Amino acid sequence: MDDRARALLKALIERYISDGQPVGSRTLSKVFDLSPATIRNVMADLEEHGLIHSPHTSAGRVPTPRGYRMFVDSLLTVQPYEVSEASHIQNMLPSAEPQRVIAAAASLLSNLTHFAGVVMAPKRSQVFRQIEFIRLSERRVLLIIVTPEGDVQNRILSVQRDYSSSELTEAANFFNQHFSGKSFDDARQLLQKELSRLRDDISKLMAQAVDASVEAASENEGVVISGELNLLGVSDLASDMDKLRKMFELFEKKTDLMQLFDMSSRAQGVQIYIGGDSQLVPMEEVSIITAPYGVDGKVVGTVGVIGPTRMSYERVIPIVDITARLLSNALSHC
Repeated sequence: MDDRARALLKALIERYISDGQPVGSRTLSKVFDLSPATIRNVMADLEEHGLIHSPHTSAGRVPTPRGYRMFVDSLLTVQPYEVSEASHIQNMLPSAEPQRVIAAAASLLSNLTHFAGVVMAPKRSQVFRQIEFIRLSERRVLLIIVTPEGDVQNRILSVQRDYSSSELTEAANFFNQHFSGKSFDDARQLLQKELSRLRDDISKLMAQAVDASVEAASENEGVVISGELNLLGVSDLASDMDKLRKMFELFEKKTDLMQLFDMSSRAQGVQIYIGGDSQLVPMEEVSIITAPYGVDGKVVGTVGVIGPTRMSYERVIPIVDITARLLSNALSHC
């Protein structure tokens, strides 16, 4: 493509993103000092390359997924956020425990873009530092799990008999002495070897503790989504019930989102996935913009925005980028 074709493609996509209407040669002739006939010839070449196409209801042209891909990769100019704007966004993230900060980041992305904000939460540690047992009643015991990072999880265990406080203390001491610093899987294996040294009822309590710890860790993994209903106001999606159904199936199952966001966490910087261009996005009319975030310099998750392919990329990209940076800073100081 020559410079003229690139300039025309950029102008066409920017106009379509702004207006949502197919763009004709006469519209572009008002921007460029070229005749409509010359512009039509260039547009025909762009269409032949698969970068634009003509809806059968209009003589104008709209971008294809391939056209959007070229636009965001080589034609788009993104301005970084001003320091004052970044400070304003930072004030919207609370100084609180990690889960609240993550939820606030998802809400912030949604509010700033008017699309769906998504944060892939950090994976919980699969290692014990220590546990404690507290008797609640004859058949109920509170399990307190502490990870090396200082995260605390509580689980109530339904037990087969009444344990005294001294028995629970003895069980916790044994567990912490032998399993501290071990992974949940290692603890399971080691527990099998130690069964001969433990009374049967105590070993059952230990096994319950391991199972409950695995459950507690897995419940905190996943994605936090905010603002899904914003997409009901996007005409490109709301006009087709099948599209909306597919979109909300994506939010409900979360499996595809987890795969995409997990892959994004291994990439550097902002990533843009365009439906129809990326097999990871199940809908042609949807784009997902992501950026990794970290704690103390180590990447632990991903933030992102889900919206229509016809979105203002130059506005959304810096919002995702600065939110990832501010979330990293907030979590590093939690």
